Amino acid sequence: MPQITRRSLAAATAVLLGATALTACGSDSGDEAGAASGPVKLTYWAWAPGMDKVAALWNAEHPDIQVTVQKQASGDDLVTKIITAAKAHKGPDLVQAEYQALPTLVSNDALADIAKEVQGVEKEFAPGIWQQTTLGGDAVYALPQDSGPLMFFYREDLFKEYGLTVPTTWDAFAETARALKKKAPKKSLTTFSANDAGLFAGLSQQAGAKWWTFEGDTWKVGVDDAATKKVTDFWGGLVAEGAIDNQPMYTPAWNKALDTGEQIAWVSAVWAPGTLTTAAPATKGKWAMAPLPQWTEGENATGSWGGSSTAVTTDSQHKEAAAKFAVWLNTDPEALAALVKESGIYPAATAAQTSGALAKAPDYFANQPDFYTKAAEIAKTTAPAAWGPNVNVAYTAFKDEFGKAAKAKTAAAFAQALTAVRDTTVNDLDKQGFEVAK
Repeated sequence: MPQITRRSLAAATAVLLGATALTACGSDSGDEAGAASGPVKLTYWAWAPGMDKVAALWNAEHPDIQVTVQKQASGDDLVTKIITAAKAHKGPDLVQAEYQALPTLVSNDALADIAKEVQGVEKEFAPGIWQQTTLGGDAVYALPQDSGPLMFFYREDLFKEYGLTVPTTWDAFAETARALKKKAPKKSLTTFSANDAGLFAGLSQQAGAKWWTFEGDTWKVGVDDAATKKVTDFWGGLVAEGAIDNQPMYTPAWNKALDTGEQIAWVSAVWAPGTLTTAAPATKGKWAMAPLPQWTEGENATGSWGGSSTAVTTDSQHKEAAAKFAVWLNTDPEALAALVKESGIYPAATAAQTSGALAKAPDYFANQPDFYTKAAEIAKTTAPAAWGPNVNVAYTAFKDEFGKAAKAKTAAAFAQALTAVRDTTVNDLDKQGFEVAK
């Protein structure tokens, strides 16, 4: 994404959000908080579980800066609440924000540029993750908190049983899917699911897609760019020929397929062990993890599925103190260990990805002792992402349009679905008053 500033973003923005009732709004960091009579008081809106316990560690060691965590809903609800609070100048000091929400929050003047306050912190994170908090410019609108690098998870025992080799390229992945069908027609390597656009976004990211870019006062939507078309054609082709399944994830049927070995692999993110523990409990210790297949042999890139950041709001009257807490939260070894233990996150800070609570493999993958060592190497290769101000609209359109394509099981339906998602995204930006390149 080209250089972006709040001024250029705001010039292109006329976001029309419906009014949302403010609940638990307002920062505790009023003018009186900075007086010599008491500590600075900061409010932090976050949805991750156990964040209050992590903040308690900070509070115990920093009597001059006290942080109160207010638990929030996640996703679009929180984004709307933050924007509404910012318009009323009643926002908290800090917020937990998903990477894809940052452009929307910046364009609504909800987040402060903390570049001066966090100088030198960039080296703690993989470049592809750091870029998501700067929007490609010199400003820093948040600090990376957790990430979800994509990987390939597979049933190690069934791969051996059917004589399959772990694919290192997507061409090999397709051949593996076909080979399994020949040997065991009732089994599938994996499924194409349309009920979570995050996976498809990460796969497109790995291929080099840039769904939103920005020049001057104009957004360009590249949801149907060449990289994304390549990903669409690949998965649509596999579904059309019956080489893989077409059922959605996270359903009882999907859980059963994983647990019984009807599906023997899953392209997912580093947090997959937690999902598999619930979805396929009978197969504990039978899975293994490998890097994501590449489009060209020898390449080394992955995409991401999920992840969030810690941002300081424009309403904070204690920007420096808030930034200091954000740096501690996302780079201090004690804080990161607590985030892993209490919040169950995979930290974005590279040093924390193989230490502390992550020094040992997840129980579900006890058969792969180097799980987190491999994961950390993969995380370093995360490709840059390009988010825009209406990710939620694009994701909803993906679920609707690609859901239809998965049922139709034709390559043409997948191509049409991609075009429909692009058109819906562009039309929404137009409707909201953004300048959009045609």
